Order: sequence, then C-alpha cells, then structure tokens
Amino acid sequence: MDRHQLCEALRAAGVPDAHYEVPGCPGGRPPHEGYYLAQREGEWIVGVHERGRREVLETFADESRACAWLYERLTDESPPPSRLTTTEMDELLHDSEGIERRAREQLERALAESRRGTRHDPPTGGH
Repeated sequence: MDRHQLCEALRAAGVPDAHYEVPGCPGGRPPHEGYYLAQREGEWIVGVHERGRREVLETFADESRACAWLYERLTDESPPPSRLTTTEMDELLHDSEGIERRAREQLERALAESRRGTRHDPPTGGH
C-alpha cells in the first residue's frame, strides 16, 4: 500500500481527514492534533502531532509498511481504556508502595523465568 492507497482506505473506513496528515492526500489542512506520515532521508516516519509538537512513533524502511502501520492505528476498534472510579483512584494513591513492591516482584519473577527459559531452550535458527 502506498500513501495514496492509504488515503483511499482511510476514507473508506470512515476515518476523518482531521485525524491524520499524509503527503499528497487531498483533503483539509494538516491537523493540529493527530497522526502524520512523512518521508525523511530515505525513511518513512509515522508519528503524532499533539500540543504543537511532533513525536516520531515508528520509523520504516519502506512506504508500504509505514502505511500499513498507520492504517492499523487509525482503524483500531478496541475499546478505549476505562477511567478509574474514585474508589480505585484512592486505593492507588494510598497503596503506591504496595503497588510498586508487587510490580518489582512481578518483574523479578518474569526476568528469572526468562533467564531459565533461555538457558534450557535450544536456540532457534533464523529468528
């Protein structure tokens, strides 16, 4: 998929033009907030423009992969994260040390499992 096909696919999927900026894509003016696609020094950049700043999210060697990545982000229909209730927020604020301790323990367990797995598993070729 090239950037022109991306524009057609995004329109067909019902993604508003204001959510993205793609070079050569006809439509409104560049968004003040939203995703952008750009080509720089032979690479394709996908990023987000918010609060007057542009942040690079991913860099690709070819246009097709960059377009596919951007299409997936703009058409993802997974539900947005839910807001915490007041009770949940209070619990987080009052148990931050416990949460931090549990997170550290989970990380240590995951690292230990990872080390055990890499010692016993034979290496796989080509991956």
